[in-house]
Amino acid sequence: MGLGTRALFRSAPSQTRSFFFVNSLLLPKYSLISRAPLFAKTKMEDKTSQFKIILGSSSLPRRKILAEMGYEFTLMSADIDEKGIRKEKPEELVMALAEAKADAILHRLPVGDYVKEAEPTLLISSDQVVVYEGVIREKPANEEEAHQFIKGYSGGHAATVGSVLVTNLKTGFRKGEWDRVEIHFHEIPDEVIEKLIEEGNVLHVAGGLLIEHPLIKPYIKQVVGTIDSVMGLPKALTEKLIREAV
Repeated sequence: MGLGTRALFRSAPSQTRSFFFVNSLLLPKYSLISRAPLFAKTKMEDKTSQFKIILGSSSLPRRKILAEMGYEFTLMSADIDEKGIRKEKPEELVMALAEAKADAILHRLPVGDYVKEAEPTLLISSDQVVVYEGVIREKPANEEEAHQFIKGYSGGHAATVGSVLVTNLKTGFRKGEWDRVEIHFHEIPDEVIEKLIEEGNVLHVAGGLLIEHPLIKPYIKQVVGTIDSVMGLPKALTEKLIREAV
């Protein structure tokens, strides 16, 4: 397949979908939004080649998860109008948003320099939404909506749908997949909801959903999937995509 072409493939499991891209048109300039270790070298146990990683996210949980995986990386963030990208299916939406974030960053990078380097640089972008009763939920618009979201989860269930997209800046290869996790809740007391909203963190996450929060943990009945996926970056999927992109 030549540069500039795109192909779509679907993986066998019903809970995942894979996207492959080859992209040759990548433009210059970027700005860092964090002072993480600068393009530190990362080596996988079963690979002899080294590579660098850029995490295209300002999310603290994603930074924590990638660091837990043993990687050092540089942080960048994409300034895109997420509300301007709409898809009916949550899986298509999170993939479209992850691709838009990657493209926004790539258009500001000196990609020609990365093509010449001996070691490849991988850009990881991602997105996540919550699905409740078939409706896609993104970040709450205000405290009232956050209260409505969390109250709805009480005694019920919701799902997170998250995407991971890895782009090799040296080769132009790109691949992404999505992951879905089902979460079942016990009844959540009103006072707990009020404390969560007063604290404010729920206003900055998809669906106002923070199942790792100490206040909400006791009311999680069952999680069908992985906690790291709910937090925004599924480790197994991310590792798989890194391996395939190198």
